[in-house]
Amino acid sequence: MTQASVSELNERVPGRRWTVRLDAAGRGSAEVRVSCSRPACADLRLPSAADGRRAAVAHLKAHLRAAVSPRPTAQCACRADGCHAHVPDTDRSARTEPWRCGGPVVLTVIADRAGRWWRALECCSRCAAAIPGARTTAAAPASGPPDAGGPPLTTANAATGAGAGAGADGRPGGGPGAGTPRFSDRSAQSGAQVPPARPTPTRHRPRPATIAQRVVPDDLRPVELRDELVALGDLFRAYQRRDQPDLALLADLHTRKAHAFAAWAEACGDRRLRLDARRAEQAADAARAQHEHRTGLSAAGDRPPVARLLTGAAQWDHARSVLAHVVATAPLPGPQVRLLVTMLTLRTAHSGTGHLVGQDLTGMGLSEPEDLIARLTDCGWLHIPGTPAELLASRPENPVSLTVPSLTPRTDAPAPFAFGKKVRPKLSGWAQRVVSDKKLRKAGAAPGTRFLALTLATRCTADGRLGTGGDGIDLDRLAVTCAVDLVELRCLVDQLTAADWVEGPAVTDGRLTGRLTERVLPLTCPLPQPGLVDGSR
Repeated sequence: MTQASVSELNERVPGRRWTVRLDAAGRGSAEVRVSCSRPACADLRLPSAADGRRAAVAHLKAHLRAAVSPRPTAQCACRADGCHAHVPDTDRSARTEPWRCGGPVVLTVIADRAGRWWRALECCSRCAAAIPGARTTAAAPASGPPDAGGPPLTTANAATGAGAGAGADGRPGGGPGAGTPRFSDRSAQSGAQVPPARPTPTRHRPRPATIAQRVVPDDLRPVELRDELVALGDLFRAYQRRDQPDLALLADLHTRKAHAFAAWAEACGDRRLRLDARRAEQAADAARAQHEHRTGLSAAGDRPPVARLLTGAAQWDHARSVLAHVVATAPLPGPQVRLLVTMLTLRTAHSGTGHLVGQDLTGMGLSEPEDLIARLTDCGWLHIPGTPAELLASRPENPVSLTVPSLTPRTDAPAPFAFGKKVRPKLSGWAQRVVSDKKLRKAGAAPGTRFLALTLATRCTADGRLGTGGDGIDLDRLAVTCAVDLVELRCLVDQLTAADWVEGPAVTDGRLTGRLTERVLPLTCPLPQPGLVDGSR
């Protein structure tokens, strides 16, 4: 045999290694990506993590079926440095000898406990036995022990017959696997047995039942409550694996969760469980409202839901915060001032600057708009580049820029409002729709009537009843908000009734009760339900 052939036999081929990974496909999506370390394997995108795990395991099994048995001439693919079995440099002083690979080559599968990657590799049986959780799928033929007096058996001398006895058929070696390469393990060269693979530990203790990251105690009583909590946890996890959302089902699950957590709080006396029950009620209401908006049907199915101009509870709270800010900081007295200040605040709420045209002012029903603007500029609350007359004469193609210094952002003081620049035009459009309502304009409603309409639109229930829970609004407080006395307030309520804004108004025990009409419900901002959050507003 030539020297080149001997050199080729002495060279050991590197062990094969395949790694299949499962990663998220992107933010805000449940899709996952399955990738393989082999360049010829294309990535896969699947709709859920469960589908991705099944595809990853099937892909790795396909590689194992296509692969030939472990090659006896392969090097240990653990690469020594990253192997669990090899001792770190800092601990080698505690051992008489460093870890060495040994034993026949095996095909081993290692899986991540979290289900994020799966790996198959050719490695020695000794490393496979030392890696926790490793499973051997196939093994190369074992080598026989060398002669006592001969040199260690290697690929080179096995090919030439040196150091090995001849069998009955005249070929080198007398048993199967003779001539296969050996690793550098001394115990393997001396004929010692390779330590067996460590068995995979089994879990004897079942996983505890959980719901909303809370462990359901095994001794929770009554038993029916524990069974309900365990079942709800399973149902929520099953819902998360759905391909398409079902908001009606989600609302029912949150409602059941709210009742179950309330009963759990009573059984344990845990205040945090009561808070979780309230959050579940709010989540149920939000999911039910979204379902109504998507399907066009109410939860009871009796009538379609109200398509409101402001579509969420956060926007409704922002509208109330603007009115509260105007009542607390209006620079001048009177209902006309409060109406005008409200509209100007909504135009300039985000940056302190905005644009206005004369038509916006003339549509408010102000008695003397020019004098009112002059008074606001004289007191320093409003800045305009020209005169009030020029502002009233401005056209939509040439709007006037105005500034409210108190709303200009400053580094030394917090912003008066929490909403951003995208919500501000929605709030401004909502207020403009209320103020310029067709029936209010036809009736020649006074500015105080229009400001009262804005106030009542933010202080009603979802079905239009005035007050939190429909119990009415305190009359004295309403008069202070609108900057009028009680006699004038009753006149304003009568004007709203004539304009088909309010039906059945009545004053009982100093509270104004009644209901907003069906036609103005899209302009309302319902108050939170009692029991969920503080409804004192």
